[in-house]
Amino acid sequence: MAADSEPESEVFEITDFTTASEWERFISKVEEVLNDWKLIGNSLGKPLEKGIFTSGTWEEKSDEIFFADFKFSVTHHYLVQESTDKEGKDELLEDVIPQSMQDLLCMNNDFPPRAHCLVRWYGLREFVVIAPAAHSDAVLSESKCNLLLSSVSIALGNTGCQVPLFVQIHHKWRRMYVGECQGPGVRTDFEMVHLRKVPNQYTHLSGLLDIFKSKIGCPLTPLPPVSIAIRFTYVLQDWQQYFWPQQPPDIDALVGGEVGGLEFGKLPFGACEDPISELHLATTWPHLTEGIIVDNDVYSDLDPIQAPHWSVRVRKAENPQCLLGDFVTEFFKICRRKESTDEILGRSAFEEEGKETADITHALSKLTEPASVPIHKLSVSNMVHTAKKKIRKHRGVEESPLNNDVLNTILLFLFPDAVSEKPLDVTTSTDNNYPPSESEDYNLYNQFKSAPSDSLTYKLALCLCMINFYHGGLKGVAHLWQEFVLEMRFRWENNFLIPGLASGPPDLRCCLLHQKLQMLNCCIERKKARDEGKKTSASDNVTNIYPGDAGKAGDRLGPDDLKETDKDKGEVGKSWDSWSDSEEEFFECLSDTEELKGNGQESGKKGGPKEMANLRPEGRLYQHGKLTLLHNGEPLYIPVTQEPAPMTEDLLEEQSEVLAKLGTSAEGAHLRARMQSACLLSDMESFKAANPGCSLEDFVRWYSPRDYVEEEVTDEKGNVVLKGELSARMKIPSNMWVEAWETAKPVPARRQRRLFDDTREAEKVLHYLAIQKPADLARHLLPSVIHAAVLKVKEEESLENISSVKKIIKQIISHSSKVLHFPNPEDKKLEEIIHQITNVEALIARARSLKAKFGTEKCEQEEEKEDLERFVSCLLEQPEVLVTGAGRGHAGRIIHKLFVNAQRAAAMTPPEEESKRMGSPEERRQNSVSDFPPPAGREFILRTTVPRPAPYSKALPQRMYSVLTKEDFRLAGAFSSDTSFF
Repeated sequence: MAADSEPESEVFEITDFTTASEWERFISKVEEVLNDWKLIGNSLGKPLEKGIFTSGTWEEKSDEIFFADFKFSVTHHYLVQESTDKEGKDELLEDVIPQSMQDLLCMNNDFPPRAHCLVRWYGLREFVVIAPAAHSDAVLSESKCNLLLSSVSIALGNTGCQVPLFVQIHHKWRRMYVGECQGPGVRTDFEMVHLRKVPNQYTHLSGLLDIFKSKIGCPLTPLPPVSIAIRFTYVLQDWQQYFWPQQPPDIDALVGGEVGGLEFGKLPFGACEDPISELHLATTWPHLTEGIIVDNDVYSDLDPIQAPHWSVRVRKAENPQCLLGDFVTEFFKICRRKESTDEILGRSAFEEEGKETADITHALSKLTEPASVPIHKLSVSNMVHTAKKKIRKHRGVEESPLNNDVLNTILLFLFPDAVSEKPLDVTTSTDNNYPPSESEDYNLYNQFKSAPSDSLTYKLALCLCMINFYHGGLKGVAHLWQEFVLEMRFRWENNFLIPGLASGPPDLRCCLLHQKLQMLNCCIERKKARDEGKKTSASDNVTNIYPGDAGKAGDRLGPDDLKETDKDKGEVGKSWDSWSDSEEEFFECLSDTEELKGNGQESGKKGGPKEMANLRPEGRLYQHGKLTLLHNGEPLYIPVTQEPAPMTEDLLEEQSEVLAKLGTSAEGAHLRARMQSACLLSDMESFKAANPGCSLEDFVRWYSPRDYVEEEVTDEKGNVVLKGELSARMKIPSNMWVEAWETAKPVPARRQRRLFDDTREAEKVLHYLAIQKPADLARHLLPSVIHAAVLKVKEEESLENISSVKKIIKQIISHSSKVLHFPNPEDKKLEEIIHQITNVEALIARARSLKAKFGTEKCEQEEEKEDLERFVSCLLEQPEVLVTGAGRGHAGRIIHKLFVNAQRAAAMTPPEEESKRMGSPEERRQNSVSDFPPPAGREFILRTTVPRPAPYSKALPQRMYSVLTKEDFRLAGAFSSDTSFF
């Protein structure tokens, strides 16, 4: 070992002359990627089905490699196909040419409407592209192109990969590729020519055939026939004879008397411009053989009318202006504005002159000034309030954002009860266009947290949307909102219920603004009942007796009962001057130690059942029917109780925060319980007043039957009797119910402290409305605007019946319900919803445009109409649609006529010459004006199978694709040769 290691110790430096160069490293990296992707060997797939390039799924995978410091991306594009089991057949496949070479001759997928350019040019189902990674980089010099191509060739030879490998050269916009495909003893070279202008000798088929044959250089004298596929594309841009069917909204009619204010409740719909900009007709001759047709610089047999295949695609206008989309977008923009209403309209627009300089002493003098006489009759003139006058006073009439006509129209639309002397019922709907209340569309407000589509809030959202778009923008919105707030105050002060709001407490499923308006209506209802109550004497109290069910729920009145019991129950929140009873004594509220005058009792705490039994019953609603008092056997009466105070969601949150802050201490828990039991205490006092001599057990049996446990027991005489007692929950020491019962005095609901102070709550609501900025208002109402837009889209779609649009609308509803259900949704998500709605609107507009152009409504024959409707529907959903019957089918004849009319309009041909042009093809050719314009694009695919480079070589596929347009000429050739003899 020592002898062996001794010479090694003398070697100080080894120079390796086999170090890989950058070029070799690059080749090695390409090979590595091909191996990683398992693109080695020949994996034959099944023959390509017709149309698979468009209907099938294409996938790609990418990697990055470097040539020195220049970065390339390698991408493998392939059509996803079912894997075919080829194991065990390898021996048979050794001499088979690669799959891609076989695909060069396949005619099933010529001219695919949607595919990678290399798929269109060469008909490949799988290929790899090496391109500069950065978009701005390009391989421009010829030496670099050759270096890359030789690298590809070596990598393919070393790995045995039979998938074509392309290199992108020149600038990316030119889409220039060179490539190679290798198989056992065969090779295909992919070459390309790209020019700006078509050389004259190659503008027709005969010139292209010359190029193809010279490039093949076939040694055989009788050349095998060349198979040809041709496609000419004609573009129709002139739709003069078919006006765009969308009528713009008549702005004057919105205010004019002949249309009426109901127009304010409708959203506009449709595209302002034709959403279909071009129609592309592709006429195809799929299977021709050289010699069958003539196409040279003198004469051509290629008449589009005679083409066996016609297919059509439409080019859609990019982002067409859509009315509904614009309406919603413009309204959404208000959400980002920061100005307050006063800043928009001028600081003193709604204030009196010099108010900002007034001192506090003027506040008291206001109280002593004579009050204006309330107006008890609504009219349009009353509805345009002093706000209007003050705007005029400060700026002049012409500067007012909304003129009187527009304002009156809107206010009449929002408040239809202003027309009649007697206000309408609160729930009356004024427009029959709204969906019925039990329908799915109507209940969308639950999902969107907006407002019912027949509600005042919903109508207000639509009016503000229209004002913002047509009548004064942001200033108009601010002006209408000020008028609306003044109208709310006017209704509160004059006891006029607000129309378009469901009765009852605020609906927490709706937006907060809708809840606030409902709250104000609750206040008006209470105030109205109280003010009417003072006109009736106490002797008119309702004491009708009729059976009722057990449980507290039995005493809640429905809308029908409300009028009967308002006299007794409606006094719940009376003001100082309106409280009255038979003794003409007045109460606002009672403290715990205050004496109950006229009741013959000094203190509620001292009086036991016996003393209470001597009291005169008050505030009875009706007899229970089943239950009697435990102590004296008297019938149990259900009392008139105060309704719990209605609350909006912000008040509920506020209350829950206060309760949470009380903490978990004993004192905090006790205070929390007292706050929560205000309603319970009120009901106990009402119960005591209605049932003198009652006990807590009696109250529990009515109020919470589950807390009174009854069981059968045998008494001393052996009879089975029911014995009842309070539940374990009610027997807990210091129970809130027991404490509240001991505290409660026998006081009827009309004498109690108000659970719901309607005056205070109404003022809070009015203040809340007054301080809303236009941006806040837009945030509140945006869900209603989106709700309205979705309903409009659904309504319009139902007229067209487009299945793909139905699915998109369902997605919009699902997306919107997730976004809008949470407070303060992100602007980006709201923009997405609006964008989706606009897209659907454009889709429906496209359908209408195509139906108008193809005259589906004018078809007299039902079968023809169905065919055309199916054709139009396919045009919307598919990239390219085959015209059944080509130029002789229903759709084909219409398309032909469209082109003829466009040509006539372009050449100003008089209509009388039209008959001449509809004759035989020869007559049409002789005529100066043809039916079709020159083709915008001409595509040719030439194929053949010949032996190259020698007569005894293997016969291999050759293919050349060419496209000729006005400013583009491209030849893409795939030329195969036999390499087994080299």
